[in-house]
Amino acid sequence: MRIIRYPARETWEELVKRPQMNITDLSSVVCGVLDDVRQHGDEAVKRYEEKFDHVSLSSLRVSDKEMDEAELLVSDDLKASLKQAHYNIHKFHQMQQFVGEKVETQPGVTCWQKSVAIESVGLYVPGGTAPLFSTVLMLATPAKIAGCREIVLCTPPNREGKVHPAILVAARIAGVSQIFKAGGVQAIGAMAYGTESVPKVYKIFGPGNQFVMAAKQQVSLHDVAIDMPAGPSEVCVIADDTSRPDFVAADLLSQAEHGPDSQSVLITTSERMLMAVAREVERQLNGLPRREIAEQSLANSMMILVHDGRDAISLSNVYAPEHLIICTSDYEYLSEHVVNAGSVFLGTYACESAGDYASGTNHTLPTHGYALAYNGVNLDSYCRKITFQHLTEDGIRSIGHTVEVMAENEQLHGHKNAMTLRVRDVNKKR
Repeated sequence: MRIIRYPARETWEELVKRPQMNITDLSSVVCGVLDDVRQHGDEAVKRYEEKFDHVSLSSLRVSDKEMDEAELLVSDDLKASLKQAHYNIHKFHQMQQFVGEKVETQPGVTCWQKSVAIESVGLYVPGGTAPLFSTVLMLATPAKIAGCREIVLCTPPNREGKVHPAILVAARIAGVSQIFKAGGVQAIGAMAYGTESVPKVYKIFGPGNQFVMAAKQQVSLHDVAIDMPAGPSEVCVIADDTSRPDFVAADLLSQAEHGPDSQSVLITTSERMLMAVAREVERQLNGLPRREIAEQSLANSMMILVHDGRDAISLSNVYAPEHLIICTSDYEYLSEHVVNAGSVFLGTYACESAGDYASGTNHTLPTHGYALAYNGVNLDSYCRKITFQHLTEDGIRSIGHTVEVMAENEQLHGHKNAMTLRVRDVNKKR
């Protein structure tokens, strides 16, 4: 990790820039796969599964038999953990339900909103180097609470054509409707366009590599909505003299093991803490099974020494991290000044791992600085707010003239006429 001491404020913007993802070279590959899936459906998806995931599939859909088999392959301990995590995620997201209230803006003019679930959603769960069954819970649980009619999940199979059993068990717990063996760009295309097997969805959720991200952005231009733009995962830890160096180092490494393009950032007000964490990172790194991945990530990471807590939180707000851990003695005070972050973890014991798995908050969060403008997945992500309004004769009397004047001044005379006819009708009844 690079060590940077007391960077000048005017250098902060440049300092926190993430490594840029060049998707130009990916575009032709991604567009080619998407067009193929659009035109040839299941046949194209199976062909790309054989090419990229090295598996020959007779059917894309996970069968009921495979679901039942998965139950026998997952330990009771993991099942219990999945159920507790699901309970907490469900409880947290259920409290986000919207209750619209009618408001009379003028006499006879009543307006209100109604929250309506997106009817069909697609969830993408990566395979790769780790089975992300936690992501199944994070994406499917709020979809089920929202009332989405169809919840479709795509995830790549292994070379034997099997989906990791914990992913299937998590999907059953969370209420997924259908599961398909498809990964990468071909999975995004299948959900965006629909195939003989995979239903077309209205919005796609979930993380993935740069090819998946490029595919999601491409299909979002014309065919389907997506949860958010995203990049590699990241964490920022703010620490002071009272922090635990071993805890801080563990938090930095837990992020680093996600992937070689992940980023871990320490911002501290203490030289002693900086050096202690550096030593702990080196010590703990040696014991990680995913050491090689973490080492590549740490090459993109940094430890920054600043003058005080005010500088620390200001620099964090410029960075806009996906995960922000504040483990200082004054974490409550600093938390009040958080402006840009995906999810915030407060105090000595709130590690990112808690939110990643079981505290109840969602771990699908904006990365790559998108926390400046985006929030993470929540219940509203699966809903639309539809507005309603009702006008009585009194309503026409209240706002009729205002509408006519505004429409005429915008030179939209058809708009004016629609109101004028009603104004005349109401005036005749006086």
